[in-house]
Amino acid sequence: MTTDTPRPSQIDTSKAHPARIYDWLLGGKDNYPVDEAVGEKLPPEARDAARQNRQFMHRAAAWAAAQGIDQFLDIGTGIPTEPNLHQIVQQITPAAKVVYTDNDPIVLRHAQALLISRREGKTDYIEADVREPDAILERARAVLDFDRPITLSLIALMHFIPDEQDAHGIVRNLVATLPSGSCLVLSHAASDLYPELAERVTAEYAKGGIRLGFRTRSEVARFFDGLELVEPGLVTAPEWFTTPPAPAPEGSGIYAAVARIP
Repeated sequence: MTTDTPRPSQIDTSKAHPARIYDWLLGGKDNYPVDEAVGEKLPPEARDAARQNRQFMHRAAAWAAAQGIDQFLDIGTGIPTEPNLHQIVQQITPAAKVVYTDNDPIVLRHAQALLISRREGKTDYIEADVREPDAILERARAVLDFDRPITLSLIALMHFIPDEQDAHGIVRNLVATLPSGSCLVLSHAASDLYPELAERVTAEYAKGGIRLGFRTRSEVARFFDGLELVEPGLVTAPEWFTTPPAPAPEGSGIYAAVARIP
């Protein structure tokens, strides 16, 4: 089952956007020269980080579905890249419901790819910004039952929210709306694993008009305050897995974790 796609907003091709840079890093074609210009100046490790984020999402979403959670709120969805979250979870739980959210109009233009749900399930797409959580939650409640467990997915998103915009408060307030048994899935760029690379990436994004707020391990851990971390806890993205085979060992500047809401 799918829902109608709203009319896209106008796309500003004069400014780089994180979703389109991420698409370029993943080898996608749904980006513009202004996005490519930022991507080309990033170190090659940025491509690795994009891939690692995506692979972590695959493993974490599959884990949540295997636990019996059949509702997902994915904020900061990005441009569709198969397999998308609903394709992963509906293989395990065909009746799963997924609400996607992003603030880039180009994602909305491709939202039909996100709305091809299995007949038993449902998907929806919201064009909104994580800094406006009330708007997201109001729309999400039309699809998701907030009296039953929900997985909140924030993949490579919160490092685009600097401290003065209260990144931790945004996550805390979103988590507070979720019932016991829900999960938070979050990955975040590190400022302390490869400091020189982090500074270079931050500087190149800034030249493109995008502010970043990379964080230390302890700062990322604060997103999970009061929650129950799932083993292996807060680790780098390639280190997070729950069932064999283990991902190939590799360096990573991305922290990742899954936590249950008690």
